[in-house]
Amino acid sequence: MKQRRGLGRGLGALLPEKKTEAEEQSEVKNTLSSDLKITDIETNPYQPRTHFDQDALQELSNSIRIQGIIQPITVRELSPGKYQLISGERRLQASKLASLKTIPAYVRTADNQQMLEMALIENIQREDLNAIEVALSYKRLMEDCDLKQEELGGRVGKNRSTVNNYLRLLKLPSQVQAGLRDKAISMGHAKAILGLEEEKMMVKVFEKTVNEALSVRKVEDLIRGFNQKVEATKSPKKLSVLKSEFLDLQESLAGWFGTKVLIKADAKSKGEIKIPFKSNEQLEDILNRLKKK
Repeated sequence: MKQRRGLGRGLGALLPEKKTEAEEQSEVKNTLSSDLKITDIETNPYQPRTHFDQDALQELSNSIRIQGIIQPITVRELSPGKYQLISGERRLQASKLASLKTIPAYVRTADNQQMLEMALIENIQREDLNAIEVALSYKRLMEDCDLKQEELGGRVGKNRSTVNNYLRLLKLPSQVQAGLRDKAISMGHAKAILGLEEEKMMVKVFEKTVNEALSVRKVEDLIRGFNQKVEATKSPKKLSVLKSEFLDLQESLAGWFGTKVLIKADAKSKGEIKIPFKSNEQLEDILNRLKKK
């Protein structure tokens, strides 16, 4: 069997292995590169890129005008002579700027689900996507393709923590996300800002970071100091009084369940009871004791 060409790392798993002779012939057909009329290619509805640098696009167009297309785009056939782009949006747009009439392309067979996965995954693996575009692509893959973080990590060759770090960026206020997208701040800055709870404070720290060109370490120190001040404003005296009120109950419950019990309550006696456990056996024992109670 001939090796697939034109697929990014991890994309081979999206299409089933070809085993029969007819399927092998189909795979060869899919990997053939041919010149297609640019006017016969419609744009990709699943394009994850939301921002194109016009200067960079013009530079690519000038290079294509001189050197031609080095890496073909990838399309799927919608009907005889009509195609839809899977990947290669920048190359296609730059070719239009260069006034090319045709463009080399890999023609693949893919349904809507496979097209979505191929388009998103192949683009995610490109180094020029910004962090927000990657995060949005991860989110869309999880939602539209019904993938869990572990499964998504396997598809894109990333571990779960890396995937989670990108997804957390979408919790940032829109102004901060735009700053990250436009490279006003780095992903390290963004991760540090996520250490704050209030959106207003996130925006203030973001603006201070940009205006004063703060390093990631300085931003981390700034946020650490702010969080310490917030903790200091809490009333330890009230909490200690409340703890003493519930101390007997806390000790009684700990003895009953055979494990440490923590009671937290506010000034209005609203709170929660936490019963930690270290194993399934200990959890079962706690549940059995609750039934007896």
